[in-house]
Amino acid sequence: MTQTFETTAEPMASSSEPVLRVENLSIDFHLRTHILHAVRNVSFDLYPGRTLCLVGESGSGKSVTARALLRIIDKQAVVSSGRIQLNTRGQSIEISELGTNSREIRAVRGGRIGLIFQEPMSSLSPVRTIGAQIIEALRLHRKLDKRAARQEAIELLRQVEIINPEQMVDRYTFEFSGGMRQRAMIAMALACDPDILIADEPTTALDVTTQAEIMDLVKRLQASRGMAMLLITHDLGIVAEVADEVAVMRFGRIVEHGTVDDIFYNAKNPYTRQLLNSTVKLGQGGRSAAALQPERRAILSVRDLTKVYGAACSWLGKHDDQLTAVAAANFDLLEGENLGIVGESGSGKTTLGRLVLRVVEPTAGRVVFRPEPERDEDVTAMTKRRLMDYRRQVRLVFQDPFASLNPRMTVKQIVGDPIFVSGLARGRVLEEKVADLMELVGLDPATMERYPHAFSGGQRQRIGIARALALDPKIIIADEATSALDVSIRAQILDLLLDVQKRLNLSCIFISHDISVVRYFCDRVAVMHRGKIVELGSVQQICDHPQEPYTQSLISAVPHADPRNKRMLHRTKFVA
Repeated sequence: MTQTFETTAEPMASSSEPVLRVENLSIDFHLRTHILHAVRNVSFDLYPGRTLCLVGESGSGKSVTARALLRIIDKQAVVSSGRIQLNTRGQSIEISELGTNSREIRAVRGGRIGLIFQEPMSSLSPVRTIGAQIIEALRLHRKLDKRAARQEAIELLRQVEIINPEQMVDRYTFEFSGGMRQRAMIAMALACDPDILIADEPTTALDVTTQAEIMDLVKRLQASRGMAMLLITHDLGIVAEVADEVAVMRFGRIVEHGTVDDIFYNAKNPYTRQLLNSTVKLGQGGRSAAALQPERRAILSVRDLTKVYGAACSWLGKHDDQLTAVAAANFDLLEGENLGIVGESGSGKTTLGRLVLRVVEPTAGRVVFRPEPERDEDVTAMTKRRLMDYRRQVRLVFQDPFASLNPRMTVKQIVGDPIFVSGLARGRVLEEKVADLMELVGLDPATMERYPHAFSGGQRQRIGIARALALDPKIIIADEATSALDVSIRAQILDLLLDVQKRLNLSCIFISHDISVVRYFCDRVAVMHRGKIVELGSVQQICDHPQEPYTQSLISAVPHADPRNKRMLHRTKFVA
């Protein structure tokens, strides 16, 4: 069942005077070998009831600028010049002149300026309840007694739409889902009724429906409280949905600043146009309708594949509660096809990919691999030795290009390791093979002796792709392979995968919660909800004409990179 959802809160009229003024802010990092100019001559104003979006790629200086407003930058960082002036509640405070641990700046943090961090799991304490952390902020800034602070914490959790706040106030971080953790972070940031809210990539790790709910919640709370908001993001779809003004940062400088309409329809700077073009590009189909021939055979068939956790008897002799992570999944992967698997967090996407690779043992069902015509191999019945050979032909590209590469191995060792372990090449032949793979993914073979830390995020993901291609596989499973990348780098990686796939005739299972990426990269899409594939069809049919209510709600939650056509405000919500 679906229902149409519209935001009813209207933004409050903004004051003509800014609540925060930043003038010519410059920040330097004094490193061991040199000085890094992280932020250079940045200026902007924040007004009550209005949202300024600070956008740019990783390393552009967005987060450093935001943290400087609260004087929580790293020890080696120095504000070399500029002013940060806070004008609230009849007071004018020069934040740039306050000590980093002074009483005055501690009163500003949380009391005047609230901060929502990017990753709530690492920002919230794992050993204290959510309620205890909110109560601490309330007692520190608002001088409430313990009972009053607890009641206020419950009310804050209710305002951010956490179900059963009376019970959830005593739960720990690990007992909350990703969306609930972010809601708890919002409650904590709003605990002391701040005049300014800084949101640093608040939805990066969330799926599209949770992202839509969080951004809608933040906008409604902002409108009701009349707060100024500084939103930091690299997602121009979110910017189009929520921004009043946009400042584009590159290499520590603001290269363009204007209203959201001006930036999207009349951008002057080439870098801004590049970001916009990358976003528009991902919103369009990257594969032609004729790219996939219908007569191609199925290289992989999944039949009634099921994974149930907690099915076994516990040590007390009782049956544990069962969780069906994947329920009777059925699909075929055609030769040369890109099949997208989409859905919310916890829908079973990653588990399905691991079942196909048999990293996770299925409870029921079959996976049939056809490396050659008329040759069927049951993956679920393979011996350990045969399974090793299967995994040489079905390779995985991981989500995080930072965590998936060994920092103590050179690129030559990382890319060449599968070849060496398989006994396919050694010595000079191995080195030549690694050089060929690096050229294939657009990297300079002369850099193969370097370590991963010497490469950017996009380059590291190219290294991961080269490693996956090292054994000439027939199938690639890409699990959120572009979610940690900026939009322009994301487009480059997708283009690289499409080019490599065409040259090597690869098939790909592409797991993602980013519908725009799936639309660009995939031929067909399987939509998962609570472990079930609820809809399977061509990318055009799923993205433009979804049939199932859940698919309709998923597509309607995708932010639209057009400030004159805000899709998230009129999205369809799925009611189970």
